[in-house]
Amino acid sequence: MFGRCMILMAGMTLLMSCGDGRLRDIRTNRSTPEEFAIVPPKPLQTPPNLSELPVPTPGAANRTDQMPLADAVAALGGRPDALSGINVSAADAALLGTAQRFGVNATIRADLAQDDQAFRERKALFSWRLVKEDEYNRAYSGQRLDANAELIRMRLLGIRTPSAPPEAR
Repeated sequence: MFGRCMILMAGMTLLMSCGDGRLRDIRTNRSTPEEFAIVPPKPLQTPPNLSELPVPTPGAANRTDQMPLADAVAALGGRPDALSGINVSAADAALLGTAQRFGVNATIRADLAQDDQAFRERKALFSWRLVKEDEYNRAYSGQRLDANAELIRMRLLGIRTPSAPPEAR
């Protein structure tokens, strides 16, 4: 009986290690669509007067296009027209100037993706693995924060940690 259970557990472990590993493997998501990037359009509505419709402009935004950032700003009580940067109020001009004082890198996302890829490739000694491993965790495991050690360090420094569980006595 014990031998059968061990064989069954070994077989299950072998089957689980043969999975495609798409849960956290960054490399496998390159050829598949990003499900969070797909935004359904707003419903079509017929205006009361068809002469109110704007002239179609190829390549411009459509009336049925979702604008999640503008919708979120409006839902939080902000002004969605301020997102374009054209209608910046005098109160926000100083904040905008401070945020842009060192320049704005338009390709920051591509640059960070390239740097991250280079970092992960430097961390990989071998490109093959016997068992499928999470590339992200393997590359960044040395930068992981140990929550318990940090809690102890904070308490030794006398910093209050009200959201942490109380000390064991």
